[in-house]
Amino acid sequence: MSGRPLTEQALKGRKLWFVGIGGAGLSSYAVLAHAWGAEVGGWDRVRTPYLAGVEAAGIGVVIAPAPSPVPAGWEAVVSSAYAGQVAGRSRAEFLAELVSLQDAIVVAGAHGKTTTASMIAFCLDRLGLDPSFLIGGEVPQLGGNARAGTGWLVVEGDESDRTVAALRPKIAVVTNVDLDHHTTFGSRHEVERLFDDWLAQIPHVVRGEDSEPVDFELAVTGEHNRRNAAAALAALELAGVARSAAASVLAGYLGATRRFQLVGERRGIQVYDEYAHHPTEVRAALAAARERDPRRVLTLFQPHLYSRTRHLAREFGLALADADVVAVVDVYGAREEPLAGVTGKLVVDAVAEARPGLPLAWTPKLADGVAFLARRARPGDLVLTLGAGDVERAGPLLLEAVG
Repeated sequence: MSGRPLTEQALKGRKLWFVGIGGAGLSSYAVLAHAWGAEVGGWDRVRTPYLAGVEAAGIGVVIAPAPSPVPAGWEAVVSSAYAGQVAGRSRAEFLAELVSLQDAIVVAGAHGKTTTASMIAFCLDRLGLDPSFLIGGEVPQLGGNARAGTGWLVVEGDESDRTVAALRPKIAVVTNVDLDHHTTFGSRHEVERLFDDWLAQIPHVVRGEDSEPVDFELAVTGEHNRRNAAAALAALELAGVARSAAASVLAGYLGATRRFQLVGERRGIQVYDEYAHHPTEVRAALAAARERDPRRVLTLFQPHLYSRTRHLAREFGLALADADVVAVVDVYGAREEPLAGVTGKLVVDAVAEARPGLPLAWTPKLADGVAFLARRARPGDLVLTLGAGDVERAGPLLLEAVG
C-alpha cells in the first residue's frame, strides 16, 4: 500500500478564511490548504506560537479582539472555539475533506495522539517517503505541525467532540480508550462505542492497547512512549514500511513540543515541561521522570477545564501523590465557564487525602507555585510542570528563581 500522489493544485481556486487560525488544528489545516493551492487567510484573537509557521508559509493573519468579517467570496472554516459566533464550515468538516484528498493515516485515542502521529510522520520523513502531516503540536525535527508532501497524510484525530467519526482514512490508529471529555461523553462505554463504530468503517486498523511496548531504546522516556512507538510501528507496517527500517529511525525521534520537554538545567536542577492533563497522563509523566533517576521529583500542576477537574479531582490526587513535592495552581478554563466550587483546591485536598504529609501547596497564581517549588528545589532534583493550559510559562521562571 502506498500514498496516492497529490498535485499542488488540489484546492486551486478556493479562497479559505480560517476563524481561529492560531489554534493547533486550524493553523496546520491552513498551511496544508495553502500548499495545496488555495488562497488562505485568517483571524485570531491573540497571537499564538503556531502563527509563526502560518505566516512563514506566506499566509496573512489578522489579530483583533473580535472576529474580523469574512472577505466577500471566501469560504469560512471555523474553529470549535468560535462555533456559533461566525457562520461557516466546521473544523471537522474541513478536516474530513482534507483526509479525502490523500491516502491518510489518522491517529486517535485518549492519550498519546500527538506523539504517535508525529512518530509515524517522522519515520516516513526520515525514510524519504515525503509525508504530509497535520499534528496537534510542534515537532521540531519536522519543522512544525504541518507539511504538504506527496506520500501519506498523517493526521491527529479528535474524539473530544466526536468529530473523528467523520474521517475516512485508509489506516486508523486508536492508541487507547479513556474517559476524558465529560461534557461530550457520559461514560467510558460511550467512548468505546464511538471508536468501535468508527474503526468498523476503516480498511486497516491498529489498536494500541493490543500492542506490547517496544523493547529497544528510544530517545523519549517512559513506558507510555514505548507503547506509542509500538502503535506507530504497527501503522507503518500497514503502510508498507518494513518494521526493521522504521525502528532504526524511530530510535532517533526526540519528541514533540511540551511532551516531557527539557526546559533547562540550573544548579543541578532539571526542569521539564509536559502537556499531561488527565490523571493517566500525569501518572505516566511522573513515572517517566523517575526513569531519569532524580533525587526527587517536584511538580507544578495546572488543572485544565472545570468539568474535568470536577469529575477527576480524586484521580488527579492519587496520580500526583507519586511526586515528592506538589504545588497546584488554579484551573485553566480554556473554552469553559467557571463552575461554582470548582477550583484547583479540589485537587490539593485529594492529594492530601491520598498521601498525608506530602509537601503540598495550594498556590492559585502561577508565580506563587513557582516560588514554592524554587524554595524547595535542590541539586539533583527534577522539577516537572504539568498541564494543557499556560503552565509552560512556569519553566523559565523556575530556572530564573533557582539561579
